[in-house]
This record gives sequence, C-alpha cells and structure tokens, in this order.
Amino acid sequence: MTEYEKMIAGEWIVTNDAEIVRRNREATRLWRVFSQTGTDDEPAWRKAMSALLPNAHPTAVVKPPFRCDFGTEIYLGEKAFVNFNCTILDGAKVTIGARTLIGPDCGIYTPEHPIDWQERNRGIERLKPVTIGEDCWIGGHVTICPGVTIGARSIVAAGSVVVDDVPEDVMVAGNPARIKKSLKCKV
Repeated sequence: MTEYEKMIAGEWIVTNDAEIVRRNREATRLWRVFSQTGTDDEPAWRKAMSALLPNAHPTAVVKPPFRCDFGTEIYLGEKAFVNFNCTILDGAKVTIGARTLIGPDCGIYTPEHPIDWQERNRGIERLKPVTIGEDCWIGGHVTICPGVTIGARSIVAAGSVVVDDVPEDVMVAGNPARIKKSLKCKV
C-alpha cells in the first residue's frame, strides 16, 4: 500500500512521501488558479472549480479564495454553498451534504497528529473523515475537527469549535461546541 492509499484508508502516514507532496502541490496550483478566478466569469469559475473539486455537484458553489490539501476528497452535495476564505484539509474524505451552507472563514480539518512529541517529530499523521449532513448551517469562523459528523439540519453557531459529533436537528455553540437547543419542528 502506498502512503497515499494508507492516507485515504485512515492509517498513520509519513507526510513527506513523494506522491503525497506531488498531489498536494498540484492541488495548490489548482486552488491558486481557482482563487484568482472571479465568480463574475461563471464559465471560467466553474471550470476552475471542477478541476480543483471533481467531486462537487454541478450546482454546488464555492466562493474564492479557497484552500485545500487535495480537492479530490471533498464531496459537495447539490446546492451546497461554501463562503469566502474557507480551508478544507481533505487528506480524508470530507462530505458536505445537499443544501448545506458553510459560512466565511471556516476550517474543516481531517489531519490528526500524534500526542507524543517524539512521534510528531517523525512527521507522521493520520486522517479522519468529516461528514456534514444535508440542510445544515455552519456559521462563520467555525472550526470542525477530525472525525466529526454533524447530523442533518443542524446549526453550528459562528465561532464554534466542533470536537465531537453533533446529532441531527440541534443547534450547537461554543468552544467546545455544546448543544444549546433542539430544532425539531413541533407538529
């Protein structure tokens, strides 16, 4: 198994592996092009976005500037919206559900580093997928940590740091984010 294959599988990897570095450099080139393409030229913007994010639904919108590690592990559902200046570190799969709104300046992170400093100094990490359900609203300046799942229709208040899974139909806020209220509609 290559280091890249191990990365996708969520195993510990050496981050300076030649294939991983090459793929990351290509993604950096693509997000630079994308981030310099204005949404006012929609055909050029769509072309740059689909080159960077091949697994985005054609109706998804990502506003530049935008940064990611690879782009290939980001899955955007129908009409998903990612606002300006977001960073998604996608060494593991990042799924953003249909009609989910991501506010500006958000960070979605999949890398996890060893707790032991000597292990960290070896340059290893593993990556854990992040899943955001359909119809969610993620406020501005939110941080979503590795391995988190956010349930459908939930809201994450601006400035929150999400370190644990969030159930469906709730609003969370704070650092660390905690449930503040239920959003289930009363029938």
